[in-house]
Amino acid sequence: MLDEIPKQYNPKDTEDKWYKFWEENNLFSAKVNPGKKPYTIVIPPPNVTGILHMGHALNNTIQDILIRYQRMKGLEALWMPGTDHAGIATQNVVEKTIAKEGLKRQDLGREKFIERVWAWKKQYGSTIIRQLKKLGASCDWERERFTMDKEYSEAVKDAFVVLWEKGLIYQDDKIINWCPRCQTALSDEEAPHRELQSNLYYLKYPFKDNPDGFIVVATTRPETMLGDTAVAVNPKDKRYKKLVGKTLILPLVNREIKIITDVVVDMKFGTGAVKVTPSHDPNDYALGKKHRLGFINVIAPDGKMNKNAGDYKDMDRFEAREVILEDLKEKRLLEKVEPHSLSAGHCYRCHTIIEPYLSRQWFVRMESLAKPAIEAVKKGRIKFHPARWAKVYLNWMENIRDWCISRQIWWGHRIPIWYCLDCKNAAMASAEKPVKCIKCGSTDIKQDEDVLDTWFSSWLWPFATFKNKEDRQYFYPTSSLVTAPEIIFFWVARMIMAGLEFQNDIPFKDVYIHGTVRDVEGKKMSKSLGNIIDPLEIINEYGADALRYSLIAITAQGQDVYLSKERFEQGRNFANKIWNASRFILMNLENAGQSPSGTVPARTDLCVFFKKEELNLANRWILSRFYSTLKGVGKNLERYQFNEAASLLYGFFWHEFCDWYLEIIKADIQNPHNQMVMYKILEKSLRAMHPFMPFITEELWQRLFHEGNSIMVQSWPHLQEDIIDLRSEKIMSEVLEIITGIRNMRLELDILPHADNIAAKVFTANKHKREVLENFSGQIKSLARLKQLTILSEYKRVSGEFASVVKDTHIVIPLSGVIDLKKHKEKITTKIKKAEAEINTKEKMLGDKNFLKRAPGEIVEKEKEKLKNLKEQIQKLKGVYDALK
Repeated sequence: MLDEIPKQYNPKDTEDKWYKFWEENNLFSAKVNPGKKPYTIVIPPPNVTGILHMGHALNNTIQDILIRYQRMKGLEALWMPGTDHAGIATQNVVEKTIAKEGLKRQDLGREKFIERVWAWKKQYGSTIIRQLKKLGASCDWERERFTMDKEYSEAVKDAFVVLWEKGLIYQDDKIINWCPRCQTALSDEEAPHRELQSNLYYLKYPFKDNPDGFIVVATTRPETMLGDTAVAVNPKDKRYKKLVGKTLILPLVNREIKIITDVVVDMKFGTGAVKVTPSHDPNDYALGKKHRLGFINVIAPDGKMNKNAGDYKDMDRFEAREVILEDLKEKRLLEKVEPHSLSAGHCYRCHTIIEPYLSRQWFVRMESLAKPAIEAVKKGRIKFHPARWAKVYLNWMENIRDWCISRQIWWGHRIPIWYCLDCKNAAMASAEKPVKCIKCGSTDIKQDEDVLDTWFSSWLWPFATFKNKEDRQYFYPTSSLVTAPEIIFFWVARMIMAGLEFQNDIPFKDVYIHGTVRDVEGKKMSKSLGNIIDPLEIINEYGADALRYSLIAITAQGQDVYLSKERFEQGRNFANKIWNASRFILMNLENAGQSPSGTVPARTDLCVFFKKEELNLANRWILSRFYSTLKGVGKNLERYQFNEAASLLYGFFWHEFCDWYLEIIKADIQNPHNQMVMYKILEKSLRAMHPFMPFITEELWQRLFHEGNSIMVQSWPHLQEDIIDLRSEKIMSEVLEIITGIRNMRLELDILPHADNIAAKVFTANKHKREVLENFSGQIKSLARLKQLTILSEYKRVSGEFASVVKDTHIVIPLSGVIDLKKHKEKITTKIKKAEAEINTKEKMLGDKNFLKRAPGEIVEKEKEKLKNLKEQIQKLKGVYDALK
């Protein structure tokens, strides 16, 4: 047995081996099974351009825990995998690739460029799938889908046509978010706002009938003034009452514009008079519609000024800003410039500042789709975990705006709208190209050039991933969705609307929103900040189980995760503890022998049934603690409290089972009861830990006697409530407190851990407790390293003894022959003085404003923790000193 189980656990020897085994034995597969209840998760499809980052690692570890747990609970557990075609992101990647060849996509043409994208996808698109497998993801890979698959694309087109026929899709000229770099429209959710430090420019607009007179307007975007078609003031603003209706001459372009009134004008902003540019501002667009103003677009799709900008044509919009300001200054029409902070939308892919842009786009009417989706959450059919996210969802849904679904790129699902080039017939919606025009019969038909927003395909994901009706009827609605807060609007809300619209049912029952992975200072991990921790490097160094456990252990429900590389040592250490304890147990199974496969064979005395009453206190206690832990783990997993479940398993296995139970039975380890209990606890613990740490648990379980070919398809340990014995737990807890108390006293007296010349007295008035301690005195002496233990009823203080109190019990260690009392008190005094000096130094450091300003947050927190520990240390030392008087 010693030769068969290496002394140290090496993840590299096990992880790839067992993942290959699981795949070869088709253990991730889920099929329609009327005899079983289904449990389904659809993976948030990573972009085909993606590589595994810590956010993916956290998200997919949580999903894998749920799937493995429910699979072991006996449900037909399906984890549906796949990737997203990621329109803008993928097109950007391929454009950068061909740019190295000196080419633009326009040089290739649409068809050839799309061929290049598919070729790129074939070569690189499966990278993140391979990385998910390294993590241990137990997806049903035979079902892997891609949002541009033929069948999936058909579902996308069909959904579009259904909405068209219901009158929910329309085309209109509206102000949309435009990315000049990607040259496409973006939804509001794809153009997140960031705070910028800019300026507020005060411009003079002369009156037509009095060129020396003027009105001053304040703007953050002087380059768009070339498209102004009015100046607006508030009708309640007395300053401008006599000016309403007057004609102004727009500087630089000499166009006549009017002064109008509207209640939306903020009298406190700038001068209270604002320029109105309907083609370049969403608020101005509304004013333009309301007051029937002209719409003049002065910026081209590439962000350069167009022909309507006159002399500024072909200048970049920000270059034009500076030139325009210089020209206004020269004409004495720039009154002043003030610093001003503003919030500007940025492209979520390339981070370019977006341009509010008047453009003809396709939209989905959302109000009628949103109503049933709102009700589904309000009535509890769909639950958010944590519950606070339901309010965020409802707030957005109740204020929903129509969804701009057209994108001016080439990679994606082309909009299934067709036009007759002969009779200019209005748009026809069809999943397939019409044979002829329904109006004039012409076959000269052209498809719309735009593609659909990537999210238009993603919102169908929970049901469009199923290739046949039987699968969809069995596995849909899905059970749980695990995702991040930033895509509640992008994806979660839209999937709920799509599920109710196209399947007449909710897409999932629970939505678990996990936090964002940040560095220890709370900054979001990003390449630009250089604070990324690569999960693949962690897997290579510590193992996938260590990565998985560490991430889960520090992730409280719905809270952000603050991560440093050192955090993964916890998972590595736990894996080593599991390995070493399992090795110890397997080595100490009486007459275990060897089978050809290196497993422990079945033995009657390992599986024999013992009545609980026949077991000693230690065995009753550890069995009770296991089932109490198992009960807590199950409850926490059902509540999506993963870190709580992980913490329970860690505390039980490391501290109660290894540190206490195995040490207690070590002297009598061949006892049949002890043999049976330690073996059963190990085997059941491995099953309970499997969803969290699948590789090491498989490796160890395979070395035990077992039925079936893998731990992952074994049943979750049966909760034997009758074995939970709270009385035994309480009694054993009191015994362990006594041992811990003696150990702490030894530490406080600087008595070496291996020294066994110590005697102790334990005083308690509780007769039953004295009997328990008497019966357990051998183990107490062994675990506390005592040569003598006396159990007494009445405590009296005696000089020359060191006493401590644990609840209702006094523990006393006679000091004669153990320590030199005078020297030990001097040593304590020295330690106190040293600690006080360190406290003084640290208090000065933490009181230094320059230090607090310059030092990283992590360092400051560590210094504060050190200061706290030093103060606690002094209190303990003084307590020991006083106890030695």
